Amino acid sequence: MREDFDAIVVGGGIGGAALATALSRAGRAVLVLEKSTVYRDHVRGEWLAPWGVVELVELGLYDAARAGGAHHLSRHETRDEELTADEAALQALDLTTLVPGIPGPLCIRHPVLCQILIEQAAQAGAAVRRGVGDVRVSLGPRPRVDYAHDGTIHSVGGRLMVGADGRGSSVRRQAGIALRRDPTHHLFGGMLIEGAERWPADLQAVGAAGDVHFLVFPQGEGRVRLYLGYALEQAHRFAGGRGPQALLDAFRLPCMPGSEHLADAQPAGPCASYPNEDTWADRVAQDGLVLIGDAAGSNDPIIGQGLSITMRDVRLVRDALLGEAEWSPGIFTPYAAERAERMRRLRLVATMIAALHNEFGDAASARRRHVHHRRMEDPTIALPFMAALIGPANLPAEAFDEGALGRFLGA
Repeated sequence: MREDFDAIVVGGGIGGAALATALSRAGRAVLVLEKSTVYRDHVRGEWLAPWGVVELVELGLYDAARAGGAHHLSRHETRDEELTADEAALQALDLTTLVPGIPGPLCIRHPVLCQILIEQAAQAGAAVRRGVGDVRVSLGPRPRVDYAHDGTIHSVGGRLMVGADGRGSSVRRQAGIALRRDPTHHLFGGMLIEGAERWPADLQAVGAAGDVHFLVFPQGEGRVRLYLGYALEQAHRFAGGRGPQALLDAFRLPCMPGSEHLADAQPAGPCASYPNEDTWADRVAQDGLVLIGDAAGSNDPIIGQGLSITMRDVRLVRDALLGEAEWSPGIFTPYAAERAERMRRLRLVATMIAALHNEFGDAASARRRHVHHRRMEDPTIALPFMAALIGPANLPAEAFDEGALGRFLGA
């Protein structure tokens, strides 16, 4: 194997593999280092918003995703015990009309998409090493990386190191870049189910009832990804051997017609929970390094923006690298500024959704009822919500000003 590359990508998940594909197709020499030999279900990252689908198309990866089973959703319903059926109908959305040329959000299992993209990278000419461990990076104008593979320590250099190794990024830590985080607001549990053919394959649904916030994202062929948001004090609610059945039982929801088709289905993957908060890095680029995806900071998964954020990161970094012959840190200044504002806007949207759907009890129910009725009287108060579908850059800046949360909650 060659000893010098244009880009060394640490992390061969969705972001790393997508960037490796894009750069390799443009003739750059790319090395991808991935610790896993088999991608596993991590119970997240399976819904790509319409604005993220635009990025997938721009990167030339849409057709491969569709050929691998990616599934479009065309309808959205908000179901809530504080909404009548008629009121819920007024809040329904036709997801095919939101972004020109994009027929709605795209769903695909995270391990499947990872495998598709790493294969695309290899086909484009990237050198892919899987089962890699003990990655040590040396940063600077000519970064180097030492890593273990097949019982041997390898050392290679390049023009640029890309940290695409997720939330616990070793590259970020070795670069001395701090990761900030909001206090954890709630927990999120999820599981893939099968045998739910009677649930409409094109219908996503969200809402709140009792002490849970529920989300439903069909994957096609009777498979559906279910998520539940719940309070921090119920940390063990879906843990252990009883967890999968407890999660299914929580989907017997009187406020959501057809929910029994979900509750009567069977688990098709692990049941796992994780804390929900936003994170952000002190910086996303420095001499010889750029961070993308969760390694650069992540949005609260409550609004499902992780894949879309990553795809936009990849596209912006690709454009910066292909637009300049000299890869100095300054070429990433526009990316860093755009990402900071993008994440600020999405952080506000996540805060709004969490306050609406992931707080429970009588006061929270009364707040939801109040907000739902205000939304029907003045739909503009919920304008920031559309950022999760059409993208935060496609709404006016005033939709995300410091008064947006107060306007929404009526405070």
